[in-house]
Amino acid sequence: MSGLYIGIMSGTSLDGIDLVLVRFGKSEQNALQPQLLDSLLLPFPTQLRQQLNQLTQSGPDELELMGLVEQQLALAYAEAVNQFLAKNKLSPTQIEAIGCHGQTIRHRPYAQFPFTYQIGDMFRLAAETQIRVIADFRRKDMAYGGQGAPLVPAFHQAIFARPDSYRAILNIGGIANITLLQPNQPVRGFDTGPGNGLMDHWIQQQGLGLFDKDGLYAASGSIQQDLLANLLSDPYFQLQGPKSTGREYFNPQWLAQKLQAKNYAPADVQRTLTRFTAQSIKVALNNEAIEELFICGGGAYNKVLINDLQQLFPAVQVRQTASLGVKADDVEAMAFAWLAYAYDQKIPGNIPDVTGARKAVVLGAEFSS
Repeated sequence: MSGLYIGIMSGTSLDGIDLVLVRFGKSEQNALQPQLLDSLLLPFPTQLRQQLNQLTQSGPDELELMGLVEQQLALAYAEAVNQFLAKNKLSPTQIEAIGCHGQTIRHRPYAQFPFTYQIGDMFRLAAETQIRVIADFRRKDMAYGGQGAPLVPAFHQAIFARPDSYRAILNIGGIANITLLQPNQPVRGFDTGPGNGLMDHWIQQQGLGLFDKDGLYAASGSIQQDLLANLLSDPYFQLQGPKSTGREYFNPQWLAQKLQAKNYAPADVQRTLTRFTAQSIKVALNNEAIEELFICGGGAYNKVLINDLQQLFPAVQVRQTASLGVKADDVEAMAFAWLAYAYDQKIPGNIPDVTGARKAVVLGAEFSS
């Protein structure tokens, strides 16, 4: 066996398709030693990104749209994989499997009958690449009473945990989630709330690009304390874990309701939203005595956001996961490569203390080529 897996992640930020090539091996002490060999980000075509964004909210004839977009997404995934193989001079037969998250269009963990949907026709992805695909990772956890999220803490534990330091791994995508790796304690983790999603929406609404590069637009504004308090008043931030959320909840309509009482300057809104993401993370961690905070996801490159986090955690070392050997952009895709590996090795991919599931289970389903 080659031990080579491809991980694919396209997150709630809708910035594109992240791919990683990982070799999973063992040390002499039988410890897992994943080796990240290469990574690639391919932006979504504009129309596909717009259609995916449309599917995160209810709309007319959305079932028809979902069917069409699911096929386009699978073809986009397959094109990315085939480019990746060519770049690395690999044939499909050299890859054990693709671990693909799919694109979340609904995540309703608090519904009367909780459900989650990640789209992308995995049979088509397998057929177009001639590689076995492992996908649909969240629904089995939900079948056992869990929220199906977050799933990355098990991977964070496998590669980032250390016996001598209380580490937190913070992923800031469209939604932010955190993993608490406390020595000699069960792993904990949950969604803290909005990550980049509301910030991205606001700057797009101003016609200033898809995201706030380096936080420069936020830096031109001022924090509005009344707006910040209003944003933080949402009941989600008082919930205890396990908890998870998505763009279906923290969406443009939610933000519009918070803004309707006052006419704020656009740059001040951007600055306040940036602080809001940082402050909601602080609220989530409460009095946790973490020693190190490692950031991954697109938010790791927002300098204003990172400065806010360092201000809010003055006694904690705040760094990117690159200092641990995995670039901020690559962590989530690598997690889904690991989940495919875990499926093959029959290793549970969820942590009941994190998701609320009744037991730890092997996650995913296989789609043959």
